Amino acid sequence: MFDNVSDRNKLVLQYPASWWRNMWREALPAGNGELGAAVYGAIKKETILINHSQLWHMGVKGELPDISHTLTETRALMKDGEYQEANWHLTNEVKKQGYHSKLACPLPLVDLQLEMPCDQGFSRYKRGINMETGEVRVTWSEHDTTFTRDLFVSRADNLIVYRVSSNKANAVDAALNFDLHPTNSPNRKKRYQELADTVEWNTEDNYLFYKATNEDDTDFGAVARVIAEDGEVITDQQKLCCVNVSSLLILVKVFVQSSSSLQWPVLKEELANVTATYQQLLDNHVQVYQPLYFSSKLQLTDDQEEWSNEVLLLDAYSSGEAKVRLYEKLWSFGRYLFISGTKIGGQPFSMYGLWHGDYHLMWSHRMANENIQMMYWHTSVGGLAEFSLTLMEYYQSLMADFRDNARKLFGCRGIYIPAGTTPGIGKPNQLVPVIMNWTAAAGWLAQHFYQYYQFTGDHEYLKQHALPFMKEVADFYQDFLEIGEDGYYLYYPSVSPENTPVNFMPKSSEPVAHPMPTAINATMDFAVMKELLTNLIEGSSIVSIYQQERPIWEKMLELIPPYRINKDGAIKEWLSDPFEDNNEHRHLSHIYPIFPGQELIKEKGEPLFEPFRKAVQQRKLGAQTSWSFAHMASIYARLQDAAKASTCLENLSRSCLLNNFYTVHNDWRNMGLTMEIDNAPVQMDANLGIVNAIQEMLIYVSPTLVKLLPALPDDWKSGQVDTFHFCTGTISFRWDLLKGTFSTVLKAERETIITLGLPSYLKYEWEGDGKVSPSKLGESYYQIQLSAQQSLRFFSQ
Repeated sequence: MFDNVSDRNKLVLQYPASWWRNMWREALPAGNGELGAAVYGAIKKETILINHSQLWHMGVKGELPDISHTLTETRALMKDGEYQEANWHLTNEVKKQGYHSKLACPLPLVDLQLEMPCDQGFSRYKRGINMETGEVRVTWSEHDTTFTRDLFVSRADNLIVYRVSSNKANAVDAALNFDLHPTNSPNRKKRYQELADTVEWNTEDNYLFYKATNEDDTDFGAVARVIAEDGEVITDQQKLCCVNVSSLLILVKVFVQSSSSLQWPVLKEELANVTATYQQLLDNHVQVYQPLYFSSKLQLTDDQEEWSNEVLLLDAYSSGEAKVRLYEKLWSFGRYLFISGTKIGGQPFSMYGLWHGDYHLMWSHRMANENIQMMYWHTSVGGLAEFSLTLMEYYQSLMADFRDNARKLFGCRGIYIPAGTTPGIGKPNQLVPVIMNWTAAAGWLAQHFYQYYQFTGDHEYLKQHALPFMKEVADFYQDFLEIGEDGYYLYYPSVSPENTPVNFMPKSSEPVAHPMPTAINATMDFAVMKELLTNLIEGSSIVSIYQQERPIWEKMLELIPPYRINKDGAIKEWLSDPFEDNNEHRHLSHIYPIFPGQELIKEKGEPLFEPFRKAVQQRKLGAQTSWSFAHMASIYARLQDAAKASTCLENLSRSCLLNNFYTVHNDWRNMGLTMEIDNAPVQMDANLGIVNAIQEMLIYVSPTLVKLLPALPDDWKSGQVDTFHFCTGTISFRWDLLKGTFSTVLKAERETIITLGLPSYLKYEWEGDGKVSPSKLGESYYQIQLSAQQSLRFFSQ
C-alpha cells in the first residue's frame, strides 16, 4: 500500500475498525486542522465521521459568587490540622451559593455513509494512511476486480475530497447519504433525539444537503457534490445512487454556527465551481501540508519492508522489546495527528483530535494539569513552534473569566485558570477539591508563552503577549502567598495534581478518587512559581518593561523554600511535614524541575539531581496511564537513562495502543501495567507525549545547552535527524553505533551562543563558520558562537 512511500511515513492495517458499537475509536483520521474526517474502513457500509473544531454543545457558563472570604477560613482549618474539612471548604461554599457551570463537549457534525454491494466476498483487504500526503485509503478485491477509496481533507481548499475507483470500467455501484451520528450511550439518548428532531435532508441534482440545529438555535451541516465518471446518478429520497460508474469524486463542505438557508446555496455554488481533479486538489493540499509534516524528519532504521500496525503491536507483546520501526511510526503518526487536528488561528489540539465519536465523551475538554501541555511539548524542537500561538490565543481569549476567578475565589489580583476549560468557558466547572484548590495551571501554561519567545526571538510577542500574561500570574502569587515562621513562603491550599498524601489515604481497599489532595507547599507549586518568576525577570529585562516590579519578583524568588528530601533519599512531593509521599500514582508533578522544567540538569552536577531520580523510580507500575508513561519517558530522557525511557515507551505500546495507533487512557484488559478503570477513553495526549519523549531521547535543548543523543537506547543503532530546532537555529545529525560514526550540522538563524554536548564515546573534528572552544562541562562539550546564517559541522574522527 502506498508503494512509493517510506514505511515510516505510512500506517497499514490488515483489519477494519472493529470496536463494538464505537468503531470511530479505531477509524483512520484525516484533517486540515479545522475539519476532521474519520474513515471506518468497512466494505459494504462505510462510514466517514465528519467533525468541525468550532462545533460544541451542552456548555453552561455560570456567574461565580464572591466567596473570597473562604481562603482565610480554609487556612485557619489547615492550621488547626482539620485538613479534610479544609479540603472541601471552598468547593462546598461554591455549591452552597447555587453556582453551576458546565464544560461544553465537542459535537459530532455528521456521518457520510456509502453503501456498495459485496455479493462475491472479498480478499486482499487493507486500509492505511499516507502521512506524507494526508490520504486515507481502503482497498480490497472481489475476484479480479480491485476497489480503492481515497480521502483527504484539503488544507488549501477547506473541503473533504473522497474518491471511489476500480481497476475496471463501470464497476462501481454505490449509494451515498448523510445521517446524524449515532450514540450508544444511554445517558445521551435524550440529547440525540433533540438533535434528530431538527435534522433536515435534501437532494438536488448531484448534491446532498444536511443540517441539524444546535441548542443555541444555530444550524450546522454539510453539502456534498457527487461527480461520476460514466454511469448515472439517481436521486432516491435522501440518497444519491450511483450505477455502473467507473469512478466517483465526492466533495464535501460543512458549516457551523449559521443557518442552512444561508449556507446550503453558498456551499453548493462553491462546490459547483470546483473544476480540479482529485490529483490536482491533492497537489494543492500537499503544497500547504508537506512543509508542516516535513518541518522535521526522523529515521531510526534502514529497513525497507512494509510493517502493518497489527504485526508491530503483536511483536511488542511477544518479543522482549518493541521494534524500532514502531517508534519511528509513532513519532510520525503523532505529528500527523497534531498537524491534522489543529491549525494556527484555530482551536488548540483536543484530547480526541478532530475525531470524537459521541456526544459527551470522557475528558473531552481542555485539561491544563498535564494534558494540554503534553500535547504541545514537542512543537518547538519539532519545527512547529508557530502552532503554540493557537494554544496561547485560546487561553488569552478567556482572560476576563480568569481574572474574575482570582478575585472571587481567592480575593487576589491576576488570574486563576481552572484545570478544565472549553471554548468560551473559563469559569470553574469541575467542583471537586482536587481541581478547585489547584492554582498552578496559569504558571505552568506560562512556560509555553515564554518558550515561544525563546525559540522565535519575537520581542514584540514577548512584550505584548507573553510578559503581560506572566505578570498576571505573578500578581496572583504575590497576593495569594503568606510568609511562614521560617521566613519562607507558605503555599496553601496546595495541590500536587492529582495525588493524595499516603497518610491521608482512606484505610478501605476500595478505590476512592482524590480522597484528600489539599495540602501545604506542594513541590510542584513552588517549582512552577520559581520558573515563572525567573523567566519574568529575564524577559522584562530584555525588553525593558516592568522595571518597578522586578525587585518585587526578585524578592519573591528569595522567599521560595528549598526542595526537601525524604527518608528514602527522594525528593518530597510536599515540602510540609504532615504530608507523606504517595507513590501509587500516575502524576509526576514534583519532578517538574527536571521535566518539563529545566531548573536542574545532569551536567551541572547539582546534588538534588539524584533525589529527583529516586523519586521517579519509586512510582509504582500498576498506577500508570498512557500519558504518564509518555511523561515518565521524557523525565528519564532528561535523567539520561535510555533504558528506563525505552521501557516506558514499551509499557505504553503494550498497554494503551489501539490498532490504529490511537492512545487510550488506560489498559481495559487488566494486564497489570496501568490503573484499572471500567472504560478506556481515547486520549491523544499520549500520542503527542510519545513524540516529545522520542525527541527528548535524541536531543536536549535549553537556551544555553544543546546535548545530542542524551538517552539513546542500545537498539537505536543508527539513524538520522533532519532539522530539529534549538532556540536560535536548527540542527541535523546522524549516527551509526556499529561503525562508530557521528556527525552534526548546526545552522544559526539568529546570533547563537550555546554549549554543544556530543556523544562522549567519540573524538571530533569540526569545520565551518563561527568560533569553537572547549567547554568547562567536559571533553565532549564545546562552546559555540555563530552569527545569523552561519553554519558549523562536527564529525567523528
